[in-house]
Amino acid sequence: MITIEARNVWVTLMDENGPILKFFSRAMSALLLLLLGVLSSTAVLLTGVESVGVCYGGNGNNLPTKQAVVDLYKSKGIGKIRLYYPDEGALQALKGSNIEVILAVPNDQLQSVTNGGGATNWVNKYVKPYAGNVKLKYIAVGNEVHPGDAVAGSVLPALQNIQNAISAANLQGQIKVSTAIDTTLLGNSYPPKDGVFSNSARSYITPIVNFLAKNGAPLLANVYPYFAYVNNQQNIGLDYALFTKQGNNEVGYQNLFDALVDSLYAALEKVGASNVKVVVSESGWPSEGGVGATVQNAGTYYRNLIKHAKGGTPKRPNGPIETYLFAMFDENQKGGAETEKHFGLFRPDKSPKYQLSFN
Repeated sequence: MITIEARNVWVTLMDENGPILKFFSRAMSALLLLLLGVLSSTAVLLTGVESVGVCYGGNGNNLPTKQAVVDLYKSKGIGKIRLYYPDEGALQALKGSNIEVILAVPNDQLQSVTNGGGATNWVNKYVKPYAGNVKLKYIAVGNEVHPGDAVAGSVLPALQNIQNAISAANLQGQIKVSTAIDTTLLGNSYPPKDGVFSNSARSYITPIVNFLAKNGAPLLANVYPYFAYVNNQQNIGLDYALFTKQGNNEVGYQNLFDALVDSLYAALEKVGASNVKVVVSESGWPSEGGVGATVQNAGTYYRNLIKHAKGGTPKRPNGPIETYLFAMFDENQKGGAETEKHFGLFRPDKSPKYQLSFN
């Protein structure tokens, strides 16, 4: 971070270690301040943009090669990627790319890492060979597991054992171990200050959150204003979901994304984890296949989210908000509702669906 200080005609340029340059000139000090101000603004802009990554799903039979995908990330200035399984082809392609990575223990592998040996084997196979030249940032142990799911009891021991294996590999300072939840674990989300985990979820999520707090790891959360809007159109306006609402609502919020994130923070506070950070591990808007799913709406959402992630939320104003857009490509083999096939920022031929700027 650069700090500019001017006293009389002295201009001092400082970094975090102290003064690095003093400049004395009545004629030039104003110009220098102007130039440094531009540089400072640019640095802030780049820091904000770097908070945004893109999820890479592979449920399609017409998608580019792993190397072509990573090359596309690099060419578009996308500095973060989320992988949904330990994709060794993608990890090989990511070597030397400087792209930060969320690597997953998928739900169908949770049981296999609930013991120390299984977790060590997993880390030895999918983490240690790549940790030197791939920027592994988080391991997401499970995705959107709910309290009633068959694998729910595996999440906490899997987290603990993967953490132990990461520590044994001397990677604990480099990689944080977490899990990704969705906002259905909230029993109440409005107003955001009253956000709370549901009665059914509390006994499941509380020990997980305690684990995160103990290890200084964030909670990964998949946050979708689209689904909240679709399921409650009588109370949620499209403008509120798309960041286009003018002014704040009666509880001080201009957009639904902030309201959902802050309701998670309120819920974390209520289980004694106010210091746990929320990383938005997915957020997106489909371009077709359902209510409100149009190219225009989706483009508006993604552009506004990229811009908005540079700042913070009313409850946590000191941003940026680390956010991963869902997803890189339309996935023609994705299951579920038709909208699930149409979240891509890019078409399978790598052409952009929207005009988005990541750099």
